[in-house]
Amino acid sequence: MARRVMIVVAVVILVADQLTKYAVRTQISLHDSIEVIPGLFNLVHVRNTGAAFGFLNSADMANKQLLMTAIALVALGAISLYASQVGTRETLARAGLALILGGALGNLVDRASVGYVVDFVDVYWRSYHFWAFNVADSAITVGASLLILDMFVSGGNDVSTSV
Repeated sequence: MARRVMIVVAVVILVADQLTKYAVRTQISLHDSIEVIPGLFNLVHVRNTGAAFGFLNSADMANKQLLMTAIALVALGAISLYASQVGTRETLARAGLALILGGALGNLVDRASVGYVVDFVDVYWRSYHFWAFNVADSAITVGASLLILDMFVSGGNDVSTSV
């Protein structure tokens, strides 16, 4: 996967993330819920001032927005550095990194501009609700899964060629 394609994928994720969050902010009141698939899936409007899976969301600390933005910037820098070193033939890894970069940028835009991330996908079963998430979170999760898959695939090839 060429670097240009990685950039396009990351930008598509960023734009899709921001458009869906804009739609949620303008169409669903804060803390409201719209049932989409009864017993399984709602659209909601919540604000996450913490990290993934609501970690630190309820923490009351000085400069939390600055801290969360700084952490996101450092992570984005590390991911970008790693992406620049991955070979063009490592398609799974490059696709995963492109998704992670797009997702990280989407959530960073929110954190830097308003101090929280808009989450809106509520998946649940009976009374158990998974943490609400968004397009950026989904891209990061799929991207990380592709990176893990790439480790198994390329790791297996490395072992077989060295024996």
